[in-house]
Amino acid sequence: MQAADTIVMRDLYPKIKPYATHTVAVDEPHQLYVEESGEPDGIPVLFVHGGPGAGCSPYHRCFFNPEKYRIILFDQRGSGHSRPHATLENNTTQHLVADIEAIREHLGIKKWLLFGGSWGSTLSLVYAETYPERVLGLILRGIFLCRPHEIKWFYQEGASHIFPDYWEEYLKPIPENERDDMVAAYYQRLTSSNELQRMSAAKAWSKWEGRTSTLHPSKTVVDHFSEPHNALSLARIECHYFTHDSFLEPNQILRDANYLADIPGVIVQGRYDVVCPMQSAWDLYHAWPNAVMQIIPDAGHSALETGIIDALVRATDDLARRLS
Repeated sequence: MQAADTIVMRDLYPKIKPYATHTVAVDEPHQLYVEESGEPDGIPVLFVHGGPGAGCSPYHRCFFNPEKYRIILFDQRGSGHSRPHATLENNTTQHLVADIEAIREHLGIKKWLLFGGSWGSTLSLVYAETYPERVLGLILRGIFLCRPHEIKWFYQEGASHIFPDYWEEYLKPIPENERDDMVAAYYQRLTSSNELQRMSAAKAWSKWEGRTSTLHPSKTVVDHFSEPHNALSLARIECHYFTHDSFLEPNQILRDANYLADIPGVIVQGRYDVVCPMQSAWDLYHAWPNAVMQIIPDAGHSALETGIIDALVRATDDLARRLS
């Protein structure tokens, strides 16, 4: 018999397959992969993946009760199953916001819930601030506001002091005389016509992110980040965005937080998130009175950490009850 005070951690819902897939043509040369699973008449929820450039994975469908939600996944421009792969042409934050709206219209959805982590939180917030009347709510993890000091922390100096061993491998593709601006140096190599140089840089960039994403080492996470197809789109598109200030105005997300006033939200943040340190989540929480914040005391950045999964699944279950 279970003790009354025992807390049962929630896990992902069982694996499911899509009941429909779509190809949505947007600005040339891009064609977006979109899929639907779960309950066709359920609460529409859009999973907004990270990166930019990471693409979706099958487990992303499993944060939601398939009997309650119409679960929509899409691969952002250049990512996952969208085509062409890893392309930077016509690939900006404004294009991605327009893509989300185009998908909503294509699927005939009036309002929907957005669920995103890391860069997925960034894009969800920018979309919600652009189209607040289209958003039922936001469930966000590992908040990333794309401010210059956040980029500098992870790619130039900051996280390097916590993981100096992994940092050495991240430095290797870049000559010492170029290391004063690692993002610029990587961008030069990731956009090179030399295929071997591009892939070498992509693997080093992506492996750095994978290794630092979890509180405890996870071979599964590192392998996913290091897989060549994923690594190339992640590294190229991330570096492209960060080279261009993520195509956002200074402090844009917090500046426009007033547009979130009527949108309920849940912020889930790992206490020991090194990729997107907690200060950004804290800043957003104070700028968004209609949000609740859950700090996971024994987690880093990854959505696959036990406490993060528990909090996210509880949040989707709670919103399903409220929205029903």
